[in-house]
Amino acid sequence: MRLIAPAPHTDRLPLERIDPEYKRLRLQVFIGIFIGYAGYYLVRKNFSLVMPELIAQGYSKADLGFALSGVSVAYGLSKFLMGNLSDRSNARTFLSIGLLLSALTMIFMGTVPFATSSIMIMFVLLFLNGWFQGMGWPPCGRVMVHWFSATERGTKMSIWNVAHNVGGGLIGPLSIAAIAIFGTWQSIMYFPGLVALLSALVTYMLVRDTPQSCGLPTIEEYKNEYPKNYTADHEKELSAKEIFFKYVFNNRLLWYIAFANAFVYLVRYGILDWAPTYLEEAKGFSVKETGWAYFAYEYAGIPGTLLCGWISDKVFKGRRAPATIIYMALVLVAVIVYWKNPAGNIWVDNAALIAIGFLIYGPVMLIGVQALDLVSKKAAGTAAGLTGLFGYMGGALFANIAMGFVVDAWGWDGGFIVLIIACILSIFFTALTWNKEKINLQQKLS
Repeated sequence: MRLIAPAPHTDRLPLERIDPEYKRLRLQVFIGIFIGYAGYYLVRKNFSLVMPELIAQGYSKADLGFALSGVSVAYGLSKFLMGNLSDRSNARTFLSIGLLLSALTMIFMGTVPFATSSIMIMFVLLFLNGWFQGMGWPPCGRVMVHWFSATERGTKMSIWNVAHNVGGGLIGPLSIAAIAIFGTWQSIMYFPGLVALLSALVTYMLVRDTPQSCGLPTIEEYKNEYPKNYTADHEKELSAKEIFFKYVFNNRLLWYIAFANAFVYLVRYGILDWAPTYLEEAKGFSVKETGWAYFAYEYAGIPGTLLCGWISDKVFKGRRAPATIIYMALVLVAVIVYWKNPAGNIWVDNAALIAIGFLIYGPVMLIGVQALDLVSKKAAGTAAGLTGLFGYMGGALFANIAMGFVVDAWGWDGGFIVLIIACILSIFFTALTWNKEKINLQQKLS
């Protein structure tokens, strides 16, 4: 705990240095968490790109879906439990250690021969990777709520959330480069891991824990934007019990968006994890075409996420539910096109994937923002962890295991019916927050 303890507050800087130092460090820590979180995505889902090779070796889709579920099970638990720990830790150290350990795990999988010799070994290693991956989002959330005010958080987090797409999208080109350089499919796992190690070092150099640890005032004081009933107690670190029972477990809106997140993640990973296999089997894509389709899916999320954050801040005045519902309704349309487009029409398939990528990351981001809006900034990691627990233990886990069984039993049509139902349920649970979110926002601004 001493290694990851929150950075202590230091003496306040002279008045004339506060503004320039605040501006410099806000940019620096933002770049740090952006590079760090993009690095996490370099080693999160590259296993999906080696699944066609493992299927060729005799593993079934259900087998590999079970192995891949290790990431989802561990990530869901870790994001919640380690999220609570991150609320009581130094974000700089916590974020960097998690990325370092995740990168080393994937390097191990790609370089040690027995690492892919059985489903259980793959499950255990992917479980470990998922646990370390759960150390990524919560410290970034801690940085965000301490360095950026609530009125700018939707836009700032939409920009930061692009790190998902930068890191995830780079897996495609990095995999192509790995094959070209090393000539083995195992390099798809260890080469991105080496790049992630460099990201961990850069992250540690850039990130700082809180403004007070740098001799600066709180973000509320600096921006002169105080929430209703704000006191000095808002800056005290909370115990685990206070975080869980005062701010998280008794928050009904947080539970609604957690359920919504489960179905959003089912769609997200139902498309993403199975895209390489689906495109090669059902649509006749080559490995190279699949890699670039993966890249396009991820990078299409960049403008979509930015637009979604802007809409929620500017059009809906800080409300998150309306933008989430609009985006998920459009995702539903794009999923149907992706499913029903005949094999051989590569341009329509790519266009549908790009549309899904453009749209799905907006709700992923906004649910995280909504979680931060609903609790004290000292409970940010735990609140986001609860939504992540549902997203991964419910949505992503189902996408890994159940989608494999569904596709084996009823073909790809059965899998797409599951995705369509998930779109509808995500809209339903988000709609439950519509009125209460509006009332809560009006109370905060009054």
